[in-house]
Amino acid sequence: MLWIYLLPSLFMGWSLGTNDSANIFGPAVAQKVVKYRTAIIVAAIFIVIGSWVGGESGMKTLSSITTQSLTSASVAAFSAALVVTFMSKWGIPVSTSQAVLGGILGIGIYNHNVNFAPLIKVLIVWVINPIGAMVVAIGLQLTLGYFYKKIDSISLRSKIVKWGALIIGAYGSYALGANNVANVTGTFAGPLFKNNYGLASLVGGLAIASGTLTYSKKVMMTVGKDIAALDSFGAVIAVLAISITVWIFSLVGVPVSTSQAIVGAVIGLGFLKGISFLNKKTIIKILLGWIATPVIAGSMAFVIYLIVKLF
Repeated sequence: MLWIYLLPSLFMGWSLGTNDSANIFGPAVAQKVVKYRTAIIVAAIFIVIGSWVGGESGMKTLSSITTQSLTSASVAAFSAALVVTFMSKWGIPVSTSQAVLGGILGIGIYNHNVNFAPLIKVLIVWVINPIGAMVVAIGLQLTLGYFYKKIDSISLRSKIVKWGALIIGAYGSYALGANNVANVTGTFAGPLFKNNYGLASLVGGLAIASGTLTYSKKVMMTVGKDIAALDSFGAVIAVLAISITVWIFSLVGVPVSTSQAIVGAVIGLGFLKGISFLNKKTIIKILLGWIATPVIAGSMAFVIYLIVKLF
């Protein structure tokens, strides 16, 4: 019966897959460099591998912010999943990390049980994440783009972009799983999985992969087309930039948002082509989504947990 508490977490994993996996292959799919079906299969496989192999560090960080019971962990996951699912339905790439932390904090505030030391670490990284991806993207475009332009053969350029998109997408999916699986089963690592981080990571990775395979296309198109119209090489650079950025933070042990990273990367590439190249309406909509996500998730978790405790 204890495993029933995990259902909201699996829902959270599915909703994370519908939203965040779009950030890995969105630019390449939108530019028709990689077929959507191919993209989601590659993403799903490497998300599971990344979760299982590299997810432990982020889980330890997330689970240390506040002590969770099975009930509170379920409520936090359910609240975050609802918010992310609605955002995915509207085609808005949001931070599942923010949604999960918002849910955890909502309950932590209710219980007067919040450890601010790891929380401050996470908040600082959230600010650095999109800025870092922006800087990395600009650096990659200026360096790799220089050598790419030296290639005269259109056929060779096409092959480099296609295989680069697939290989880098696989790497990005691995980084996504390693970094974000903590958002799915991190709060259950102690109370349900008895600190078996490998099993918790595998279960969380499979949940994320299920969302990637079933409901990721709408957000993928927003990321790939609506922020800025990248060319095929720029699409590959954007994915490489977020892959490097997210992987670094997975090594640090802080779950970050691929949504924030991809927006930072695409904006960075847009700056190289001129500010008018960017879709300001879409960027503002995404920024408002980032602000609203943790607030709504936290408020929802607080109210649901209060109702649960009353009954």
